Amino acid sequence: MAENIIRTLGAGSGIDIKNLVSQLTAAERAPKEERLTQREERLQAQISGYGQLRSALATLKGALTALTSRDLFNARSVNVPSSDIITANKIEPGAQVGSYAIEVLETASAHTLAMPAQAARDVALDKSGTLTIQFGTWSYDPGTGDPTSFAVNGERAALSINIEASDSLDTIAKKINDQNAGVQASIVKVADQYQLMLTADSGAANALRITASPGATGLSAFEYNETTRSALETQKGRNAELRVNGLTVTRTTNEINDVIQGFSFTINKKGTPGQPLNFSITADKGAAEQAIRDFVKTYNSFQKTAQEIVGYSRDKDNRLVRGGLVNDGTARSMIERLRQQLGGAVPGIQDGFTALTNVGIRTERDGSLSINETELKEAINNKFALVERLFAGQTTSTNTAITVNQGSFSTRTVAGTYSAQITRDPTQGQARGAAITHDFGAGPLDTSGGGYAFKIQVDGITSNTIRLTGSFNSIEAVRAELQSRINGDTNLRAAGVGLDVQYDSSANAFRFVSRDYGSASRVQFVETGEEVSGSWTDNMGVLGISPTRAFVDGQAISHAQFDPATDSFVSLLDTTNVAHHFKIRVDGIESNTITLNGTFNTAEELRAALQGAIDADAKLSGAGVGVTVGYDSAANRFTFTSNSSGANSAVSFSERSEAMAALGIETALSGTRGVDVSGTINGVEGFGAGNILLPSLDSPAYGLNLRVNPGAKAQGSFEFSFARGLAGELANMIDGFTGSSGTIGAREKGLQQQLDEIKDERALLDRRMEKYAARLQAQFIAMENIVSSLRDTGKQLEGINDRLPFTAQTR
Repeated sequence: MAENIIRTLGAGSGIDIKNLVSQLTAAERAPKEERLTQREERLQAQISGYGQLRSALATLKGALTALTSRDLFNARSVNVPSSDIITANKIEPGAQVGSYAIEVLETASAHTLAMPAQAARDVALDKSGTLTIQFGTWSYDPGTGDPTSFAVNGERAALSINIEASDSLDTIAKKINDQNAGVQASIVKVADQYQLMLTADSGAANALRITASPGATGLSAFEYNETTRSALETQKGRNAELRVNGLTVTRTTNEINDVIQGFSFTINKKGTPGQPLNFSITADKGAAEQAIRDFVKTYNSFQKTAQEIVGYSRDKDNRLVRGGLVNDGTARSMIERLRQQLGGAVPGIQDGFTALTNVGIRTERDGSLSINETELKEAINNKFALVERLFAGQTTSTNTAITVNQGSFSTRTVAGTYSAQITRDPTQGQARGAAITHDFGAGPLDTSGGGYAFKIQVDGITSNTIRLTGSFNSIEAVRAELQSRINGDTNLRAAGVGLDVQYDSSANAFRFVSRDYGSASRVQFVETGEEVSGSWTDNMGVLGISPTRAFVDGQAISHAQFDPATDSFVSLLDTTNVAHHFKIRVDGIESNTITLNGTFNTAEELRAALQGAIDADAKLSGAGVGVTVGYDSAANRFTFTSNSSGANSAVSFSERSEAMAALGIETALSGTRGVDVSGTINGVEGFGAGNILLPSLDSPAYGLNLRVNPGAKAQGSFEFSFARGLAGELANMIDGFTGSSGTIGAREKGLQQQLDEIKDERALLDRRMEKYAARLQAQFIAMENIVSSLRDTGKQLEGINDRLPFTAQTR
């Protein structure tokens, strides 16, 4: 038996270890790799499916956008006659429907002045001083046609143009035009000379009056006023005059946009007397109807696309195609929510048309929408306002002094009806003048001598020095002049603040009322008078104007025992049994707690007690500040006026006991400074800023804002409602799905994370397979080593049988 045992076992047969390890590793990897690939393809299909769904939702929202606008449902069309007398410019949504016969009686023209001719336009004129340009109405002598008197237009700001000796016609024109304030300066060449021409805005009330400052050099050549008319009037200011359906109306311009609500047109020339032009404005319901039909069509397309994405469909070869979001619960939930909103009642609408079925639009068994033509036509033709509310929504308030508006966060607002109450009306800061002492019946007020100057602070902005320089025949003329000068102040205009100058005939005094509401609203005269011939001269007192002493007005006394007719208490007011105390802040100094102790029969007794108690306060007296307590019998309220004037003058109450409220003392009182509105919404205190009341943060009404006008408090509890309409609700829902932090974005982020995890798992699998291959390689190498060792041993055993005792071969 000479055969080698190792050879018999087949060892050392020359196996290709590298190839074998590769094949074994691939076989081990294959099922795991297949599972990862299937997951990856499924996730990529889902991401693609969400991209398709996002695109389909965006298309659907595009069809909803028009339906969310109330302008769509207020579209108008106008029938315009063929004529060169009037040019129709624009018809606005909501324009007043009707038929109109318009006859043009006169066109508007602009007051134009030409200054004396100069030899050159760019050479220094050697004139200096200040030119004041005012706007208003000239009255003319019917015989001579000469101007006789000028009435200032208080709504137009006066211009002050500083002229220097080095100025030429060109630079003066530039200074005027740079004001951009309703007067155009141009240089006109006449023969061989140049004239500065000033053209005002059209209209009789926009005519120009030009006055040079006292002491000016050479500027009288540019004046045009009651006493000096060096400039030449080349065209009078004139209003446009029309007759609309027999009613005569005038406007300052030929661009007419407020005679017929929502319809603007241009007057080109006078018409033929007695031959009006006929216009008709009608409601254009066709645009809204088409938008509704487009929405139904777009939704049905969306429905088909959505079903293909979350279900199965057939391709052109009739092969079954699996959607990318089959079995995706999130996608199905979004589509179902849209269907439910389409088929359900619109949130916030309690009556009338509350759902699509009311206008003949129904959901079919396959999820698509269908239109009942008869019902839709009936709704469009006869109940159009209800159709508008169904799709575009509305906001309403039972309080006539309140307007409900949507803010930046109205997407969070829950549609519905809310109960509310205004507990404090907003007020505007104001300064009140004293009684006017000049007797206009005895003659005009001449302010040309100087000293009629002031600085006024409005909502924290201080004006430049404002001067009165003319002669005034009436209080109204002074009021208009004050209004015009304040409107024209560059500091106030730049800051966008302003006030209204009013005349209180009962007090024979001016009032200066900020145009803003709330605690930021404040009006104070910080300086009156000016330097005249080297000495300070203040003549503003004759107009009742002096540096403002801050004040607050208490509320009307509401104590049950108070009789406003007699300004007394029916039974004695006893302040010893119930705490009557308060703290008052004067010019920045807060008092100690001030307590009323005693009994009072009249408002005057109580006023004197308040005055005495405040005067006795150690903190206030120590700081040298105080107030004057007054009583306004007409309003049945106390007034508290600082004893100091100027920008630092201020009065407010910082604390008060409950009992003081019945005497009109509150921590928020109006006066020199206004107060913010306050109120509740669904019983929760809102946030007041000026005349805007905001719901509390993250409350159901959050996102709305209530614009509150004075008088809202008196109407008591009220309700307001908010409805987005069907289009708004669907658009809001789609935004929630497709927004940057919406449902689809979150789902896509989660799917991408899973894809990233697959990359990590594949990298882990690569490392495991590397180790697996290395282990196989090591095992095969070990096996080869064993085989090699056995081979060597085999060689040593070759012929061992012949060498062993008693194993010799038989011969």
